[in-house]
Amino acid sequence: MIFVTVGTQGQFNRLIRTVDEWAGLRGRTDVFAQTGLSDYRSKHIRAKPFIDPTEFRKLVESASVVIAHAGMGSIITALELGKRIIVMPRRRGLGEHRNDHQVATAKRFAEQGRILVALNEHALFETLDQLNVSHETKRISAQAPPRLVSTIRSFVETGRIQLDSEVQKVGVKPK
Repeated sequence: MIFVTVGTQGQFNRLIRTVDEWAGLRGRTDVFAQTGLSDYRSKHIRAKPFIDPTEFRKLVESASVVIAHAGMGSIITALELGKRIIVMPRRRGLGEHRNDHQVATAKRFAEQGRILVALNEHALFETLDQLNVSHETKRISAQAPPRLVSTIRSFVETGRIQLDSEVQKVGVKPK
């Protein structure tokens, strides 16, 4: 099953329409989308505007691929569960968001090799056509590493970040 999610903030008709058209042309009947405030009515995929967090997690767990906007919750949930995720960021210039932070988020995760990014409809079609849907990615932990927790705790308690000797060796200096 392919799970598509656009989050809960505003419509993202471009993503839903593109996946719906792709599914129709490819004869895919295994696509389910959480469409949010979309006014686009899908013809080839099953859809529901909103789902609760428990259902969302179950859908991601059962999906072979997740297709999403570049929302941190969607990306992190997919990575925690070891699911391949294709991200199409909302774009300010198309009236899909108030700024282009989703483009920056998508590019940063892509640089790390953790996600696939489609910046436009054509790229999403190509990515979907080339995707091996049985591929899973390495899971990330849902827990923060002890070193990060210790650093944050120290900062909260002292107002300063205390760098360990490994960080100091590479020349990172606190401001």
